[in-house]
Amino acid sequence: MTALMSSRTSSSAAAVDSHRTRRTALALLAAAGFVAALAAPAAHAQSALDNILKGKEIKIAIPTDYPPYGFVGTDLKPQGLDVEMANYIGAKLGVKVELIPVTSANRIPYLQTQKADLVISTLGKNAEREKVIDFTAAYAPFFQAVFASKSLNIKSFADLTGKSVAVTRGAMEDQELAKVAPAGVDVKRFEDHAASISAFVSGQTQAIATSASTAGTIMVKNPQLQTEYKLLLKDSPNFIGVAKGEDKLRTRVNEIIADAKKAGDLDKLSSKWLGRPAGDLPQ
Repeated sequence: MTALMSSRTSSSAAAVDSHRTRRTALALLAAAGFVAALAAPAAHAQSALDNILKGKEIKIAIPTDYPPYGFVGTDLKPQGLDVEMANYIGAKLGVKVELIPVTSANRIPYLQTQKADLVISTLGKNAEREKVIDFTAAYAPFFQAVFASKSLNIKSFADLTGKSVAVTRGAMEDQELAKVAPAGVDVKRFEDHAASISAFVSGQTQAIATSASTAGTIMVKNPQLQTEYKLLLKDSPNFIGVAKGEDKLRTRVNEIIADAKKAGDLDKLSSKWLGRPAGDLPQ
């Protein structure tokens, strides 16, 4: 009888020990899972570059309705400064580039929802945007300038004397032109951009003061005019957008931009599409 009770007591103690062991193991597993869950967002926040290199592909948002930065060519393929920059970055990373057409309205949401890894789409940097996305160094200028035919000799604002220049009334280029134009310039102001463009294209004016994008449209649609960049009015550079927290990707792209600047590739790209070198760009 005593032996039986001793056996039962030993069995009961063993069961308790086993139960405690299981509870301890479960508690440890739960704690490990909790730590892993906490670490997961941090790991994910730094994983974009790793995923790109692993998958051998990068998704880059580009414009297709904003020449000369991005537009659809006669071959129905995207082309332009931003498109070339996207392919340039892909080549330096050694990965395939998936070009994703975006508009001004959805380019930042595409970045935030991971539909794109980068946004290269005439993106200016400001305080409001910096609250929701990060930016690389600038890669290209975006500017207002005076444009005219290659045959017209204009090297300085003094050379505008006696010449007619179309400009949209009240636009930034109108304000900037007023600051630097000599008294002898025939500034013809129009009520909207369409009228200013029409005046220049039809030959009512010899030059036009407008944005690089508008001039790009004129160049694409009216190649016979041989329009080119002449004089800078105001510069506002473009930056590449990166999702918040993707520091590894931003750092790598900055390295590519810095190397491209040093090699003269940014100047070549800008000269090809904008008619002027990129020059000094902010970091």
